[in-house]
Amino acid sequence: MHPMVKPTLRRGWRDLNTVQFGMAPAHAMVLGPVDTATGSFLDLLDGTRGLPHLRDEGRGMGLPDGHVDALVERLARSGLLDDTTGGGPAADSLRKKKAVMDRLRPDLASLSLVAPAPGDAMKHLAARRSLHVQVRGAGRVGVVLASLLAGAGVGEVEVRDVGRVEPWDVAPGGLPAESIGERREEAARRAVRRAAPDRPPRPITETDELGLSLVILAPRDSLAVHAPDPVTAEPLITSGTPHLYAGVVEGTGVVGPLVLPGDTGCAGCLDRGRVDRDPTWPRLVAQWRSGPSRQVPACDLALATGVAGLAAGHALAFLDGRLPSSAGARWETSVPGFDWHAKPVWSHPACPCDAADKGKKGERAPDNGEPHETMAGQQSYAARLSGTWRAHV
Repeated sequence: MHPMVKPTLRRGWRDLNTVQFGMAPAHAMVLGPVDTATGSFLDLLDGTRGLPHLRDEGRGMGLPDGHVDALVERLARSGLLDDTTGGGPAADSLRKKKAVMDRLRPDLASLSLVAPAPGDAMKHLAARRSLHVQVRGAGRVGVVLASLLAGAGVGEVEVRDVGRVEPWDVAPGGLPAESIGERREEAARRAVRRAAPDRPPRPITETDELGLSLVILAPRDSLAVHAPDPVTAEPLITSGTPHLYAGVVEGTGVVGPLVLPGDTGCAGCLDRGRVDRDPTWPRLVAQWRSGPSRQVPACDLALATGVAGLAAGHALAFLDGRLPSSAGARWETSVPGFDWHAKPVWSHPACPCDAADKGKKGERAPDNGEPHETMAGQQSYAARLSGTWRAHV
């Protein structure tokens, strides 16, 4: 182990015996008491020394035997310590790719804020390379979203859609202007490849769909965003594939729900809940689906990019082993206010997804924010340990 105080948290002394790590309240911590010698020793925890070397350095600074090990353990328990050699074989392999790591260092730094154990951040970053995500929809939201996932290190990001690129599909970070007239899938594949920090994804075959880590439904059709057809998601429910909805409808951005089949509310639950609240809902949907849909959607760049960014964040949180707040909820925002708010999607007792029946038995999904294990078999995050010497800012 080569301990390193997480460098992404800037350090400042509140007084002679109290040190604060980090500036932003969400992740900052105050630790104390810290004596002068221990405070000086913190500078040596930069990832370049192993524990035997650190013990020798500590003795030279007058620290008693066992003090270095106790300090390292306390820092690790508080989530402030990383290990520059940790994370396992996959992490070791990734470290050898300097150009790739240089691209991913901001993502690694962000992961270190939420991955408490030493080496966990690198472990999760390396694990992303083995994941397979499918994005269904190659419009302003879908391609930007797919590019964000690929740029964040997800190994295989596939985009599915039909037709050819229209001028209004073009977006910064998504489909470029020169792709107008090309097949959407081919243009999206190139965009994803450009965003990826290393090798392009291997060709996807039909049988690969059985091993999908996550499917993101980002339709260009605004009605499919507002009222997703439960029939479309039936194969995903049957196969137990987690899926997330994202898109824009008439100047309103939508992210969620993240559906964990059998555990959280799905598109069928959403539809049945709406019928319960508004008996005219089926009549409205039937009219919308039978009416013309050739108009250019109200999907401005700022809103589309915001939706893609939030959806990518929720997707990455799930893939890294956490349950985002879109599990069982839809986050919505509208122009011009951009005020995000969540609407719950309750499991419906009449829905064949069985999420409601599981809830009755007490076998529900974890509450938002609790660790879970992804379909890719990743280990969940360890819970942060609290102590009398540490307090969140």
